[in-house]
Amino acid sequence: MSSLAKEPNSSLILPDLYRKLHSSHLGNITDRITLTDLSKAMSGGGMSQFQEAIRQELEEAMKVDLEKILSTAPESELEHTKKDLGGFQKLFHRFLQEKGPSVDWGKIQRPPEDSIQPYEKIKARGLPDNIASVLNKLVVVKLNGGLGTSMGCKGPKSLIGVRNENTFLDLTVKQIEHLNKTYNTDVPLVLMNSFNTDEDTKKILQKYSHCRVKIYTFNQSRYPRVNKESLLPIAKDLSYSVENAEAWYPPGHGDIYASFHNSGLLDTLLDEGKEYIFVSNIDNLGATVDLYLLNHLMNPPNGKRCEFVMEVTDKTRADVKGGTLTQYEGKLRLVEIAQVPKPHVDEFKSVSKFKIFNTNNLWISLSAVKRLQEANAIDMEIIVNPKTLDGGLNVVQLETAVGAAIKSFENSMGINVPRSRFLPVKTTSDLLLVMSNLYSLNAGSLTMSEKREFPTVPLVKLGSSFTKVQDYLKRFESIPDMLELDHLTVSGDVTFGKNVVLKGTVIIIANHGDRIDIPPGAVLENKIVSGNLRILDH
Repeated sequence: MSSLAKEPNSSLILPDLYRKLHSSHLGNITDRITLTDLSKAMSGGGMSQFQEAIRQELEEAMKVDLEKILSTAPESELEHTKKDLGGFQKLFHRFLQEKGPSVDWGKIQRPPEDSIQPYEKIKARGLPDNIASVLNKLVVVKLNGGLGTSMGCKGPKSLIGVRNENTFLDLTVKQIEHLNKTYNTDVPLVLMNSFNTDEDTKKILQKYSHCRVKIYTFNQSRYPRVNKESLLPIAKDLSYSVENAEAWYPPGHGDIYASFHNSGLLDTLLDEGKEYIFVSNIDNLGATVDLYLLNHLMNPPNGKRCEFVMEVTDKTRADVKGGTLTQYEGKLRLVEIAQVPKPHVDEFKSVSKFKIFNTNNLWISLSAVKRLQEANAIDMEIIVNPKTLDGGLNVVQLETAVGAAIKSFENSMGINVPRSRFLPVKTTSDLLLVMSNLYSLNAGSLTMSEKREFPTVPLVKLGSSFTKVQDYLKRFESIPDMLELDHLTVSGDVTFGKNVVLKGTVIIIANHGDRIDIPPGAVLENKIVSGNLRILDH
């Protein structure tokens, strides 16, 4: 499920050509667009010529600014900076060309029955005797570009402790090491870092030097944020100073294809005989290597290998914004909510019409990535992500999503996997679930406790007092027993003593100025607790 956001096309950024003409950076455009051009554009009711002139001027102005930025690159960084800025320039060109929503709603169809296979059918085939040789052709890739800021942490999100003092990265390494030891294989781990996470991640990798896992890293591209008014970069140079930090961004996980290829690592892994990558978000604790899925890829029943497999799972009301697989112009296509025309958003969110969503667990052929990347044939919709910087400046980021490339690959398919393969930890509410006795930890993998009578996880909503990990941890003397919990809402200044048990639906609300301390050993079953309850030490 992509969190990439919001505005699908350039027409939303260029609603008023006159305002553009008077923006501070583009005042010189009026010097080059003559009154004759203007009158031609206005005659016959046509604004398109005038709009085209604006686009050409913007492209030229962007080219000039990018060349200035490139001239500040140190010799050691010149080559990869040139690739980064070249990639951004292509994206910017496409952004200016696109008009309206990127999908025609009338062309969207339900995928053919056989294009999304049930996991049970694939598992029923069993495993071959030579599963080790199949595993040796796999590479695990984790998307590791995100920071822990949404949970109040500094540094890479992958270094947040999530279970028994293990971080996301610890659990990932343990999972792959367990595979390699069990099957005597050599499955490597590849981390796609961003310039935000690279340095801290590399420092921590030293602790895994004795693990039976080869770990490689490569960096996402570094693209310039653009001023929403002028559509020109806010960066003036390539420096890594604090003042310049906000001028750059990693352009979404769709950048994996170009940056993996440009790093040289793609060729290295192909030379080692690797054939498939399993790509997932590092904060999805359900995204473990599944041998049945891998076997289906490597030994397809019809003899024709898939180049791209997307794991999807059944949508619940909590997932209505998640991207979904559709049939579009004869191919499988991922449609994100940002691409949907406004009149159809409610239809898109329908659980009955669009029953599945993308988990962002993807199995992709390495040779296909190489072929398509070298032919410049990977097509992903641009997602325009508006941001407001600390100083109040409005900027836009042009991003792409990794799953959107599915339509560029041959013989793509979806596999409808159990919900257990989608266990993202985006908030402390998610963290409470994975730290609780709902799950047991074995060889780095979390599995739902057999004592839980329902296959679904409880709905947990923790209030703003719990948003930051350090505040959240202070509010629990120990994580409550949640095996029989259906729903938990906590709001306000609330703390939990040791060995608390929560069952059914529990709502705890401390109003402003009040505090509620749930006493040690308390059992709350279908309870609403509000008001003021202080447990005083004595």
